[in-house]
Amino acid sequence: MGFFSSLDTEAYDREYTDRVLIGRIFRYLKPYQGRLVWVSMLLILVGASSASLPLIVSNSIDRLTINQTDRIVLLLLILVLLAALINWGGNWIRRRMTVRVVSDVVMTLRTDAFTSAANHDLSFYDKFSSGRVVSRITSDTREFGQLIVLITDLLAQGVQSVILGVVLVRLEPRLFLYVLGFLPIVFFLTLGFRRIARKVTREGMRAMAKVNATIKETVSGIEVAKNFRQESEIFGDFNLANSESYRINVRRGFVLSIIFPVLNAVGGIGSAILVYVGGMNAAQGMVTIGSWYLFLLSLDRFFFPVLNLASFWAQVQAGLSSAERVYALIDVEPAVIQKNTLKPDRLSGRVRIEGLNFKYTADEWVFRDFNLNIEPGKSVALVGHTGAGKSSIAKLIARFYEFQSGSILIDDHDIRELDLTAYRKQLGMISQIPFLFSGTVAENIQYASSESSLEDMMLLANKIGDGGWLETLPEGLQTEVGERGGHLSMGQRQLVALLRVLIQNPAVFILDEATASIDPFTERQIQQALDLILQDSTSILIAHRLSTVKSADRIVVLQEGRIIEEGTHQTLLKKSGYYSELYNTYFRHQSLQYVEDSGKLIK
Repeated sequence: MGFFSSLDTEAYDREYTDRVLIGRIFRYLKPYQGRLVWVSMLLILVGASSASLPLIVSNSIDRLTINQTDRIVLLLLILVLLAALINWGGNWIRRRMTVRVVSDVVMTLRTDAFTSAANHDLSFYDKFSSGRVVSRITSDTREFGQLIVLITDLLAQGVQSVILGVVLVRLEPRLFLYVLGFLPIVFFLTLGFRRIARKVTREGMRAMAKVNATIKETVSGIEVAKNFRQESEIFGDFNLANSESYRINVRRGFVLSIIFPVLNAVGGIGSAILVYVGGMNAAQGMVTIGSWYLFLLSLDRFFFPVLNLASFWAQVQAGLSSAERVYALIDVEPAVIQKNTLKPDRLSGRVRIEGLNFKYTADEWVFRDFNLNIEPGKSVALVGHTGAGKSSIAKLIARFYEFQSGSILIDDHDIRELDLTAYRKQLGMISQIPFLFSGTVAENIQYASSESSLEDMMLLANKIGDGGWLETLPEGLQTEVGERGGHLSMGQRQLVALLRVLIQNPAVFILDEATASIDPFTERQIQQALDLILQDSTSILIAHRLSTVKSADRIVVLQEGRIIEEGTHQTLLKKSGYYSELYNTYFRHQSLQYVEDSGKLIK
């Protein structure tokens, strides 16, 4: 199975050639061409000042052997100091400009990656861990930024190598031929490391993404873990992922760290040979002592950037691996595809589902030739056993999933033709477990209607139980809800979620009602909030409470993706069919008659 067999790649991962990756990197750099021109000029200035040092020292040595004067020594000091200051100042300015460009590019890339992740439909997150997606948006984009910094450093050293190469050729062409003889060996070794460096880096990132996913899942489910006393189990899961990441990244570090010593050893052998050959030429008077010194000093300065270019190639591959993972996330094709971008006016809420065929997986159909009509302003309660397709209808109308064939029409508009943002502004939906963001109650109510004032929210809140539920909140609408609404009860969360929809005034309202038990007082308040929404919206209610079912204009009974009964509560009960069975199983114990009869039996 191999060392990395336990690491799964994502289905949307793909491999890009270095040419494609570098091309896309330069497209991200294109808006900053002006600053990059200045960086390039500074690169040339820094490279020239660094390359000038051997020339200054060599020329001074030759002059000192002929005429030893203090003026030459003083001039040498000034020139060396000036070259060092130019080198330092140029590098300082270059790095500041580079960091600014890199920060802008990383922000743009991270924005693109997040936008892509946010635009994907729910089927994407059914398949792929959100923790691993987060890792690509955060960790991999950071690695991408380090790649750009590394590239600019390598370019600076490349400029220095070119200048010094020209100096060496003009100084002693015969000795420079020995240098050229070593370069193919250096680059051959570099190419040998290239593939393995890309592989270990890619797998190291996958391992880190697995750690991030484990941490996210563990922290999200910490309450359940503690409830079932599974702290040791979740630590075991984390320790397994962390240990695996440790082993893989140690191997990655070993591969990346061995490159420079190998190349440095090759460079040392080459330098030793050239010291010997150059020394023999100097002894025979074929070159001056200063020229020989210049060649040796320049050779060291020439080899260092060349070896860096070769050894850092592995780190470049690491950066390209991170870019590859981010681009894969950006490039993955969405499953939900809009055919047009029509922006409708205020919808009346007429819903027509015609010939709908839908499946989550390749071999399991949820709906086959499904049809449903809902008149504007009417409410329909969907009831049925688990798996009947109730929630699937809601998710398809909201365009969370793509259906295979058929059509869903809103006011005679195919929802695949509508602009999703404009459409969803007129769509209010509450999931079975209401999700609240960290912040205040008011901020959560304003989530989709930021223009709503505090007075508007108070007016709506007071319409529910005369505002009595606000008294249960320590600071009213300014009460902090905590992470995922953890500071509130389930009933309070449902009320906040309902107000968030109510203030939006949607044309179509979808409620996937929670099954959690709440007290009768809170249920009455929730029903009041529901009534406010129902009076102005076309409503689709996936009902679990008898009060919600009875308040609907029509009840649609589903079984295995088919409508088998529909009508009002009373007419369906009189039929003594499937709904009657559901009522006796799920709803009858919630009725007042059942409670009264139970009380008589107890007496």
